[in-house]
Amino acid sequence: QVQLVESGGGLVPAGGSLRLSCAASRSSFSIDTMGWYRQAPGKQRELVATVTSGGSTIYADSVKGRFTISRDNAKNTVLLQLNSLKPEDTAVYYCTVLGSWPFAPEVRSTYWGQGTLVTVSS
Repeated sequence: QVQLVESGGGLVPAGGSLRLSCAASRSSFSIDTMGWYRQAPGKQRELVATVTSGGSTIYADSVKGRFTISRDNAKNTVLLQLNSLKPEDTAVYYCTVLGSWPFAPEVRSTYWGQGTLVTVSS
């Protein structure tokens, strides 16, 4: 099992900034992709951004130019810098990792954090 510990959520006015952090527990699990999803009230969970071990990133169109994802492979951490926040960014943000265990390298597994709430006031 891989445990993910998120931090950094909170209440911020529109136009403000936050930085979310997620640390994955140390284990033999080989992490390929780390990322963030979010779920707003009454809506489905959606992709925010992902980053691979090689540094390739993907962003949702709604956050391009405002959010930046980065990771520290040595520390098994992923950060999400949220700038120019809008009320529609209000959601619970979930950290996720995708990878495999050495005893079953062909099997891809995904783990999720508990989520951290970001609230943007208008």
